[in-house]
Amino acid sequence: MYEFKRFYIDGAWVTPPGRRELAVINPATEQEVGKIMLGTADDVNVAVKAARTAFETYSQTTREERVALLERIIKVYQSRMKDIAQAISDEMGAPMKFALNAQAGSGLGHFMSTLAALKEFEFEETLGTTMIRREPVGVCGLITPWNWPLNQIGCKVAPALAAGCTMVLKPSEVAPLSAHIFAEVMHEAGVPKGVFNMIDGDGPTVGEALSRHPDIDMMSFTGSTRAGVQVAKAAAETVKRVSQELGGKSANIILEDADLNAAVKSGVLSMMSNTGQSCNAPSRMLVPKKLYEEAVAIAKSVATKPVVGDPKKEGVTMGPVANKMQFEKIQRLLQTGIDEGATAVIGGPGRPDGIDKGYFIKPTVFANVNNSMTIAREEIFGPVLVMIPYETEEEAVRIANDTVYGLSGYVYSGDIEHARKVARRLRTGMVHLNGASTDVNAPFGGYKQSGNGREWGKEGLKEFLEVKAMMGYSAA
Repeated sequence: MYEFKRFYIDGAWVTPPGRRELAVINPATEQEVGKIMLGTADDVNVAVKAARTAFETYSQTTREERVALLERIIKVYQSRMKDIAQAISDEMGAPMKFALNAQAGSGLGHFMSTLAALKEFEFEETLGTTMIRREPVGVCGLITPWNWPLNQIGCKVAPALAAGCTMVLKPSEVAPLSAHIFAEVMHEAGVPKGVFNMIDGDGPTVGEALSRHPDIDMMSFTGSTRAGVQVAKAAAETVKRVSQELGGKSANIILEDADLNAAVKSGVLSMMSNTGQSCNAPSRMLVPKKLYEEAVAIAKSVATKPVVGDPKKEGVTMGPVANKMQFEKIQRLLQTGIDEGATAVIGGPGRPDGIDKGYFIKPTVFANVNNSMTIAREEIFGPVLVMIPYETEEEAVRIANDTVYGLSGYVYSGDIEHARKVARRLRTGMVHLNGASTDVNAPFGGYKQSGNGREWGKEGLKEFLEVKAMMGYSAA
């Protein structure tokens, strides 16, 4: 049982004055695995004050000092990897191997890529007689989700530190355990007091207070588009910068000249990774009509491969979805798909056979889907793939772009130039060609209702910097 009833503020663990306790539920067992305290607007005020005070000195640190700090954090983080992975598995159901290598590993990866970016970043450049200088944006409010807890903490905290910003982090109250271990890492690494602060709480209370706070200069939010809209509205009153990474309904276009078996297999397994709980998951597979039936048969076969069950058991590759609310939402959408005429060729509503508790979802593939169906338009956020046929390449691009989202896209072709040509036409922030994995050094973010701003690597560092022009800096 995890007991994390304190907040990390101004370099110390403090007991909040409020007594709103929240149980953390293990989604695999539906049993309580920990307790946290929910913060208030008053707690936010205390943390923001500490961050504002610390900004006066931390913003003036040198690149070398911040490089040394990131290096210390990386070293301590590496020593706590197993603890972080265990907490992630307990709080959101990731199988242990995946929790260690992918979940905990991604947080570490962001610190390492940010360190590399910081060492090479040009904070000043001369344009004629003008000096263009990039300076820390200020005190940042960071709100992170439950699906990739340390990935999202890492890709916000690391660049904020590298830029010279101070911050207040609100991790998801659904999956807060790993965030507390991360705060222990920050403390052990010697982050100066007030630079990093962390408060538990829910969105309507702590999230809202952060977004509205007049001494917060920037909000960095990852979560649903609905919640992102609320953050932006609250932040608008003080005209603070808002950077958001929101929902997605990414299309995976398999072109006629692709290796069909390899493309479908890759697409299905990518969709099922992390139990489908990734905003950039390839959830709409678009296949040439003449190859559609063959592709559906391949997808059905591949969807039998994930081993669903207790995340602690050896060999299990798919755990539950992270919480009851998400489980119930997915069940409703699965039934909606059937009611609207789609065919669940594998999976569908209900728990997998032999499982009677936990928030487990059957790996599901829907055929006979068109892009107007609910399951083709709403972000399901579970291991559910919809397969849509198309007649022409023009139609495939049109279907892919026919969504309110624009986070990611996928294109498979036997000719890389053909894949590149189609990729250029997709209205998305990212495109994966022929199964290429994400690049931790490349910008991550989307178009349209998938958000604004970018995370990861050099572009992620830029997000936490203001641009100052000093005219007449140099002699003519």
